[in-house]
Amino acid sequence: MAETIYFPRRLILGAAAIAGVLLALAVHMLGARYGLDLGGLWRADTHEFVPTGAAIAWWLIASVGFSGGYFTASLMQSAVSGQIPQRMRQFLIVVGVLLLAGAGQAASAPSPIPTISGVLGGLAALCLGAVMAFCGAHFALRGGKPN
Repeated sequence: MAETIYFPRRLILGAAAIAGVLLALAVHMLGARYGLDLGGLWRADTHEFVPTGAAIAWWLIASVGFSGGYFTASLMQSAVSGQIPQRMRQFLIVVGVLLLAGAGQAASAPSPIPTISGVLGGLAALCLGAVMAFCGAHFALRGGKPN
């Protein structure tokens, strides 16, 4: 039986964080197209305490960033040792490419959000996605062997 090969921990952590951030930004762009924008928090014309669409967008971006980082780190650890079938790898690659292509298509259209709140929302989504993706990847690697 072949010896189990491990990726360096920092490589898995970095790749999983990047994948989680990309997925979080893709969800932010797709959500903004359907009215779930983070910019609702900075608008003065709303009479609600916290706009529902902004709250849903925050939770959606955070959960996708965390789960994207966690699952990417878990999959990278098990893919090196050959525990993932080839068809499953291909399916996951196709799903990731389609999600990012949909986000690119949504980002290429004119934005329904005002410019300043759109920029602030994008930066907030980037930071939130990065922190949550790092936390998810770190949580997935916490029980692994140190390299």
